[in-house]
Amino acid sequence: MGAVAELLGAFRDWFGKSQPTNDEIRASVERIMSDGDGEYLLALLGQRPVGVCQLRYRWSVWTSSPDCWLEDLFVVEEQRGTGLGRALVDAALERAREHGCGRIELDVNEQNEPALGLYQASGFELEWKPPGRSILMGRRLDGGGPR
Repeated sequence: MGAVAELLGAFRDWFGKSQPTNDEIRASVERIMSDGDGEYLLALLGQRPVGVCQLRYRWSVWTSSPDCWLEDLFVVEEQRGTGLGRALVDAALERAREHGCGRIELDVNEQNEPALGLYQASGFELEWKPPGRSILMGRRLDGGGPR
């Protein structure tokens, strides 16, 4: 659990954010793991954690099956381009299948070309639902500013 929280903290730092705090990340990881609606896949180099993938599960009306949301994928800087990200995505696809999911979805920043390339090479497609493109939207409910 500590390795997952550390890697998610590094992901937060990579985004240039200061929130959530390390303690909040750890508490969230513990909650997600205990609730049973999510899991973490960890990539190790020897004994050193170098990548993490967070998966969340929920029932979908549209597929009449569970959905998998690939919420986060992070590989430490010095290990990017080594295939670890692809291995985590492949493992995520396998776990979603094992959970009986009808689909797996994610969001990615359109300027993050390496991530876009990874996901497209793994079979993810940009979703175009006529008459236009689907847009992920969100709103904070705690008054904490932008998502």
